[in-house]
Amino acid sequence: MAIAEPIPLVDLRAQYLALKDEIDAAVARVLDSGWYILGQEVRAFEAEFAAFCQPPDGAAPGCVAVNSGTDALHLALRACGVQPGDQVITVSHTAVATAAAIQLAGATPVFVDVDPETCTLDPKALADAVGPQTRAIVPVHLYGHPADLAPILAIAREAGIPVIEDCAQAHGAQYRGRPVGTWGDLGCFSFYPTKNLGALGDGGAVIGRDPELVERVRLLREYGWTPSSRYVSQVPGLNSRLDEIQAAILRVKLRHLRAWNEKRRELAAHYRTHLPAWVHRPVERPDSTHVYHLYVVRVPQRDRVQQHLRAKGIGTGIHYPVPVHQQPAYQAGAQVAHPLVHTERLAGEILSLPMHPMMTPTQVEQVATALADALPTIQS
Repeated sequence: MAIAEPIPLVDLRAQYLALKDEIDAAVARVLDSGWYILGQEVRAFEAEFAAFCQPPDGAAPGCVAVNSGTDALHLALRACGVQPGDQVITVSHTAVATAAAIQLAGATPVFVDVDPETCTLDPKALADAVGPQTRAIVPVHLYGHPADLAPILAIAREAGIPVIEDCAQAHGAQYRGRPVGTWGDLGCFSFYPTKNLGALGDGGAVIGRDPELVERVRLLREYGWTPSSRYVSQVPGLNSRLDEIQAAILRVKLRHLRAWNEKRRELAAHYRTHLPAWVHRPVERPDSTHVYHLYVVRVPQRDRVQQHLRAKGIGTGIHYPVPVHQQPAYQAGAQVAHPLVHTERLAGEILSLPMHPMMTPTQVEQVATALADALPTIQS
């Protein structure tokens, strides 16, 4: 099969061109304003993103825009009282940012295994890992699929431990009809350019229903300053400000996010229909709404399959090739609660296929056909 044009894993340029007039006008508005940090664009985005995350059974959460998804997690952990010497339970099958944020807060990551079907934190593994030094739990809504929050929250509440949701890949995903990020004590988002809601640079946000926790994050975001005591730090904080240009761009893109998420779900359904039977498809739990930040399959002889697709002009990725607990930076400074059997096996099988809202069903079919053509390669 010949593909007329290469099919990229993501296509950020196509997304920009689709919104070029809106984005250019938003950037020009900021440049003309003369105010570039923590101004009206950031305040407006915080309100609009909070409204986007509003659950059907309650008010919109508070929202604090920050410099990155990593900072969102770091500040959320500190706001929840995590200190040096504490332990924070999370998964090793995640972007390294999850563990980096825990270490930035001075705590020790404690890794538990994942459910092999959803690739998210296994509540049974969590129950066995909670100990006297556990001060927080960070479930990761990986690839756009929510973690199984009800049993996770039950374990956390019984132990009196806060839950901080890592929603970096799950903007708009829902668990039992309610947006992720509004279940735990705080929810943390990344606006890295490739995310479902991505800036044209770095950015992040923390949302929460507890006004005191949200204000604690806001205090930490800018050196511990309050509006009435600027230049006087009330607590040790840091510089984690979202700039006005990125906020303005995010406001433009937020208006399209629901439609883009629906397009991703349509493309995922098309993949399910057309992929060959030997390719293990992503699983979506009946109580969850997957937003397919990534479309991650599992295949035998993954590296050979990836090479075959590359030769056909099809971009792929591996999210993630080395579990965090096996990376040099974390082998000494983290703990593994029990053997991470599923985590380690997934790392050798997973393959991210092209997925973005500018993609077409025809391209999905071309990827599926190329995968079908790979079968003789892996059988030889």
